[in-house]
Parts: sequence; C-alpha cells; structure tokens
Amino acid sequence: MRVFETTERAGAELGRRTAVTIGKFDGVHTGHRAVVARLRALADERDLATVVVTFDRNPLSLLAPDKCPDALLSNPQKLERLARTGVDATVMLAFDRELSQVPAEEFVSRMLVHELHAGLVLIGADFRFGARGAGSAELLQRMAPELGFEVVVLDEVLEQGRRASSTWVRELLAEGRVGEAAQLLGEPPAVRSTVARGEQRGRQLGYPTANLDPAAIEGFIPADGVYAAWMTVDGRRYPAAVSIGNNPTFEGVPAQQVEAHALDADLDIYGRPIEVEFVDRVRGMRRFDGVEPLIAQMRDDEARVRRILSQP
Repeated sequence: MRVFETTERAGAELGRRTAVTIGKFDGVHTGHRAVVARLRALADERDLATVVVTFDRNPLSLLAPDKCPDALLSNPQKLERLARTGVDATVMLAFDRELSQVPAEEFVSRMLVHELHAGLVLIGADFRFGARGAGSAELLQRMAPELGFEVVVLDEVLEQGRRASSTWVRELLAEGRVGEAAQLLGEPPAVRSTVARGEQRGRQLGYPTANLDPAAIEGFIPADGVYAAWMTVDGRRYPAAVSIGNNPTFEGVPAQQVEAHALDADLDIYGRPIEVEFVDRVRGMRRFDGVEPLIAQMRDDEARVRRILSQP
C-alpha cells in the first residue's frame, strides 16, 4: 500500500483513475473492512486503483474537542491495518483549520475528481464531509453526472444485529471485553510503546515485567485488570500475562500502568519497542493484603493465562 499526504500527490503518482472511499477509519473494524472489500470488488470490475481517504486525527479534535473520543489506533497502527486490507493507497490528510473550511462541493470537484481522478466514490449513507458537514451522499449523486464519476452508497454493516462502529469497540475495551473487541476489529486489539524502567517490583516477586512507557503508548488501553496476551519484541512473539492499572497493593504507583510479563522468558529489553495484543481478560484489578496473597494470585493468573493461550 502506498501512503500519501495529499490527494494531488496521490493522483499524480498513481497515474490512473481511482475508486475512493472516505472516512475516519478509526479501528479499521469489520465495518471498515467490508467497505474496503466492496471498494476493491467494484474497482476490479472497472480497472480502477483503490484509495482510502482518511484523516490524521478525528475532526472533532479540532471542531468539538469536548466531544472527541480517544482514538483506537495511532496513525501508524491505522496505516498498517489498512495495508492489510489490500487497498492500493491511503491518503492521510492533515485535518487542520484550512481543510475544515473547504466547501463540500470543492472537496468533490477539486480534491476527489481533479486531483485524485475519482471514477467511483463509495460512502456510507450517513457519511458527511466538507465545511460544516454539508457534504452528503445526495450531494455526490447530484454532482456525479456532470463530473463523470459513479457513486455507490453502502448500507451499514451489522454485527450481531448492531451497526459495527468504533464506538462499540471502545465500549467493549472500556469493559475489558477484549475477545469480543477482537471479533469486531477482525484482529486482536493492541497497544505498543517502548519499554521503560519501572520500580522492579515484578522482578522482586519473581515476575519480571516490561513496563510500557505511558508517554509513548499507541492504541486504546483496555480496562484495568489482568489479561492473557501476546507480546512482540524485535519480531519475536511471546505469551504474556499483562497487568493494567495502578497495582493498588502498593503505594504511589501511577494509574494505568501497562506491564507485560513474558512467560518462560527473562528479557532485557529496556528502551526497545514492544507491542501487546490482548486475547482475553483474566480478572479485574484488586488490592491484596500483603505480598504473599498477591504472589499466590499471580501464580493463579499465570496458570489461567497459559490455559487461555494454549487454546487454538
């Protein structure tokens, strides 16, 4: 997949007409994947290049910050997941004040048709674009005959009778239901960061952990608790027990620490990139009356994690 920052550059370098879809694509969940799959099928029939147009941030972060939800993915994570859908190119536009003021008609005529050479535009029935959200499927359909492109409006994608959405994924992750979130995402929810040096409490208890630097974390952190997960470092994947929270058994631990204990491996990986893929939640975060009860629980957690990860 090729990545561009402007529609003009994408159109010039692709050198052919395109089939385009537009959206935030936060999470790249099953609904988004269905959109891209449909786009690819239509493009193949018409010999068009497939292009996703998305944004480097949620437009609400600029237009209504108090209503803007936390992102499910960082921009690099989003691009990686879009690449796995098989789309030819992604245009990630910087959503700044200037872009927010582009009239919907200009967005279509200049950016999609003149610069990106769109022969087909696919959007959801409720998608809005352009200044003040004035652009709609109806506007595209009115402009299409004169500008020479085709419009396809896709029905909403349902999962278990509910519309697949980033909001739903956030709800599941906020409740620690990472397995269900994985089904909706089409792959496990994941966070990544660099490994920071912690207080060494895990090592002292016999469970050394890789502490993810909270200032550099990419992705949506699930609810506090203990999880069965896979951690990847330097291209190698390890089964892991992951703790999220402030470890209330000890005083002065910052909230929302993400600590990964690799099973059967004692790794020296300070300062190196790490990714954690969540498989299932083992339990919520609890306070223990001393170190011994905590160690006993950690042994039980490890056994449960091994059982979960040994399943196909």
